[in-house]
Amino acid sequence: MKTLVERVVVRTTPAGQPVVVERAGREWLVAEEPLRWFERINWWEGQAARMPKGHGRVDVEVWRVQARLGRNSRSDLATLELERDPTVGSWRLRVESASGGGPMIPARSR
Repeated sequence: MKTLVERVVVRTTPAGQPVVVERAGREWLVAEEPLRWFERINWWEGQAARMPKGHGRVDVEVWRVQARLGRNSRSDLATLELERDPTVGSWRLRVESASGGGPMIPARSR
């Protein structure tokens, strides 16, 4: 199973905690307390063409959130894994390319 990434827009609290994920023209509102961790990656395996200036390693901030589509309180919760790009601060959604044990990602067509 391969993990792909898709750029998304994430609105956060002043402390940096995700509250809204905008994906494919839809808003997903974070409904439960998110989980945060950091992963160390090899800089040459990321998006950077070279080692980011001033860094000896690259740590990626990852958030797992439970979110609902829009403001519908009856909408099912979806599990989204988000990563913040350490070099520019933009956000990406991790998407599993095959079904399996990865996070449940809502389909674009829903």
